[in-house]
Amino acid sequence: MAVPENRIPQLSSEADCEEIARLLTTYAFSWDIERALELALFRSYAVPSISDLLMKTREFAERPRKRYDDTELLISEPMENGIDSDRGRAAIGRINAMHGHYRIADDDMLYVLCTFVLEPIRWLDRFGRQPMTAHERAAWTNYHRRLGARMGIAGIPADLAGFEAFAAAFERDRFRFAPSNAALAGITLELLLGFYLPRRLHRFGRPVALALMDTPLLLATGLPAPSDRLRRWVHLAMRGRARLLRCLPRRRWPRLVTARRRPGYPGGYRISELGTWPQTKERAERAGA
Repeated sequence: MAVPENRIPQLSSEADCEEIARLLTTYAFSWDIERALELALFRSYAVPSISDLLMKTREFAERPRKRYDDTELLISEPMENGIDSDRGRAAIGRINAMHGHYRIADDDMLYVLCTFVLEPIRWLDRFGRQPMTAHERAAWTNYHRRLGARMGIAGIPADLAGFEAFAAAFERDRFRFAPSNAALAGITLELLLGFYLPRRLHRFGRPVALALMDTPLLLATGLPAPSDRLRRWVHLAMRGRARLLRCLPRRRWPRLVTARRRPGYPGGYRISELGTWPQTKERAERAGA
């Protein structure tokens, strides 16, 4: 069976950007991109206006696993099925409906989109089997430009350099510590550690996870900085993993986020019931039953 990611060089980074992004996410770099997008969450938590709104919904405090699963599923539906597929449109519709329920600044929305573009590229530069090629970076950027347009985000940059410039300026101006930052980062870190370790071992896993975060992010979220020695060892181990991956066969079957079994959705999920507000009529009726 052919390696699906080998098709990428023959595809257009503009016309076929969705297909390339899907191949990158489900075949070429599936585990790495998922970890990078987890780090992207923490970058949005470093902005008080974003973290304060998220804490006010109380979803992270009361149902952190559901909030994480719903976010991951709503992002993955358009990626894995196509932005203009029925499921892709339904997921983007849910995202837009939820965002429309709150007053969210355009710059905050654009910054979150920037993290989706930039963090996977940066992660693969540091820890991936190989970095994204220029062709893949262009397609990855174009996919998110298309997604952002469907979400009604204003001022979307025209290229990767524009995303990098916007994010750098935004972080200089808006990264600062706030209690809501620390609360969200702490809740999410414990949730993610729980995916891999029993709670009694979190104290060992926590410094390792923090070693993957940069100093401005740690300062803004109030997370403790690991030692320089530990940071070097973690990065060395991740680069060793990358060398090992280069020797292994490439993935031939997709790794689909939307197909994963989740404790909160033992019988599967409906896109209309993901997220917070506004509720569907059916969901509201069940809640009141």
